[in-house]
Amino acid sequence: MTERYKYSREGYLNENFRMFHLRDTAGQELDFHFHEFDKIVILLSGKVDYTVEGATYKLEPWDILLVRHHMIHRALIDRSVPYERIIIYIDTAYVERFAPEGGLMECFSEAERRRFCLMRPEESERAALDDTLKRLETVMNDTAFGAELMRGTQLVQLMVLLNRIMLKDDSRDNTAVEYNEKIAGALSYINENLTKELNIDELAAMSYMSRYHFMRLFKSQTGCTVHNYIRQKRLVLAARLIREGMGAASAAAECGFSDYSAFHRAFSDTFGVSPGKLKKHQ
Repeated sequence: MTERYKYSREGYLNENFRMFHLRDTAGQELDFHFHEFDKIVILLSGKVDYTVEGATYKLEPWDILLVRHHMIHRALIDRSVPYERIIIYIDTAYVERFAPEGGLMECFSEAERRRFCLMRPEESERAALDDTLKRLETVMNDTAFGAELMRGTQLVQLMVLLNRIMLKDDSRDNTAVEYNEKIAGALSYINENLTKELNIDELAAMSYMSRYHFMRLFKSQTGCTVHNYIRQKRLVLAARLIREGMGAASAAAECGFSDYSAFHRAFSDTFGVSPGKLKKHQ
C-alpha cells in the first residue's frame, strides 16, 4: 500500500471513501479489530472465513459482507489459494451528505437489525455488480475536472444496487454462518444495554453457563475478554455521543465510566485523540 493510501492505526478514514482491489496469495490477516468507518467486503475468489461479532461467515465468490464501524471482526484466510477481493471503506456522513434523502446506508442498518452481515447475490445480479464495481474502480484515480463528483456518483450507484440486493434478499442462509446462540444472545444484550450496569456473573447466568465457561467461550467467539468487549463498545458509543455534541465528561458518565481519568486514557489509547480534541475537531 502506498503512503497516500495508508490509514492510521486508530482506524480513521482520511478520505470520504476508498476502494481497494487486492489480489495475492497471502492476504492481510489481522487480529480482531474495528474501524471508525463502515466497510464493504466482496470476495471474488479464494477461501476466507470472516468472523464478525462472534458469527463466522464462510464466504463464497461474490458474497458481500457489510461491516459497521463498531463491529469487531477479523478474516481467516486460506493461503493455499489466490485471494482476490474488493474492500471499500466508507464515511457514512459523506454518503448522507451526498444523497441526504437517499437512504443509501440503510443496507448496513438492515444487516445490523437482522444480525446477519452477509448478502449472497443471485447469478442475475452479479453482472450488474461487476459492471458497477469496474466503473467505480476506473474513476478512483481520476484527476480530471469533476473527478470527485464522478467518484461520488459511482459510489451512489453501487449503494443503490446493494440496497436493492438487500431488499430482495430477505432470507438468511444459515449454512453460511456459524455462531453460538448463547454468546450471540449475550452480545445482543450487551450492545442494547451499554449505558446500564453490565455484570459478568449476570451475563453468564442469562446464558445458562458458569462464569468460567462463559468467559472462555466468549473470548473464543469474539477474540475479546468480556470486560474488554464491553469497554470497547462503550468507548465507541462515547465517541459517537461526543461527535453529536455531548460533553466528554457527560459522555463518559453516560457510558458507565465512573473514573474520568481512566476513561480519558482508554479513549486516547483507542482513538489516538483525546475526548476534548475530538469534540473540538467536530
